Amino acid sequence: MIITIVMEQYGKINNGTTATAMRLGQNLLKRGHEVRVITASDYDGSFGEKIYKLNKYKFPIFNNLIESQGMCIASVDDEIIKLALNGSDIVHIYLPFNLGRRVKALCKEMNIPYTLAFHCQPENVSSSIFLENLGFVNNFIYSYFRKFYEENDVIHCPSNMIKDELRKHKYKSEIKVISNGITDDFFLERKPKPKEFEDKIIVVSTGRFSREKRHDLIIDAIAKSKYEKYIVLILCGKGPRQKSLEEKSKRLINPVVFKFCSQEELKEVYNYADFYLHASDAEIEGLACMEAFACGLVPIISDSKKSATTQFALNDMCIFKHGNSKDLANKLDALIENPSLVNKLRKDYAENAKKYRIENCIDEIEKMFIERIKKNN
Repeated sequence: MIITIVMEQYGKINNGTTATAMRLGQNLLKRGHEVRVITASDYDGSFGEKIYKLNKYKFPIFNNLIESQGMCIASVDDEIIKLALNGSDIVHIYLPFNLGRRVKALCKEMNIPYTLAFHCQPENVSSSIFLENLGFVNNFIYSYFRKFYEENDVIHCPSNMIKDELRKHKYKSEIKVISNGITDDFFLERKPKPKEFEDKIIVVSTGRFSREKRHDLIIDAIAKSKYEKYIVLILCGKGPRQKSLEEKSKRLINPVVFKFCSQEELKEVYNYADFYLHASDAEIEGLACMEAFACGLVPIISDSKKSATTQFALNDMCIFKHGNSKDLANKLDALIENPSLVNKLRKDYAENAKKYRIENCIDEIEKMFIERIKKNN
């Protein structure tokens, strides 16, 4: 098939949606499909994608905020978009913003089948402007997005949690729940700890440094742990909250390691670390957590109702009360005190990861594309 992916930020993995889009593109290429990408990123298609590059649109007031989240806005150019769409068998649109809306309109005009992804959780948007606790704000964003996801569309959701949220907010389209999937790069292969951390308990959290990811709560929890003097926290990522997190982390006995990791570096960290903490208020699936437990890293996950990541917890010791740093500290301490259970959980999590392997997920995505093409004929 000729498959066109529409994603404003593609090529530089600095947010989860870009990572998901690139994995889809690269794995479709491996299966022999032609992959075209409409994007505003500076990316040369080094994996074999055919890139149709748009200019970036500078949003006067919010541009710095948008870029700090690892995203950009594309300037729409019908001539370039039509070049990409011409001859496409299917178009997959990731975000419900200006580019996605224009591409969708042109697909209808050119009678090209398309599918839509739901990867932008309204709580991620409202959190960026400090309004995540105002229900009417999130409801408004769901309502605004709903105009893009019409009743006759096919929507790809990575979790049942977000599917339920869409139904709750009166989305009536067909919804396909398909995990974003874990690549084969991430697997259990324990490594020795770096020399400077040989006698430490290494705790990791990965993700964009933004308010809803709650890295601040993780720092608070470690400060409350009975074993704080033995714990080293590694925060893998970058984002607008890094400076404030660096300042907050000064209260800990051991310096926090802030680093932005490549996929290879992440795999290594996951395989020498002891625990993975996932404290997000809002999460559509939780790819970083999935990659961590695929490497046998035992997670402790927030039970937030707006986070789908809770689904991955294998027992109650791997879940803590949302927003409660003391409960997180207690769960961490309990696991530290039970190494035999941790060793068992490592194997259980690595085994559980197999059902989320990317190959299975791409199978389902291909089926979704084929069904949509047939429906359009």
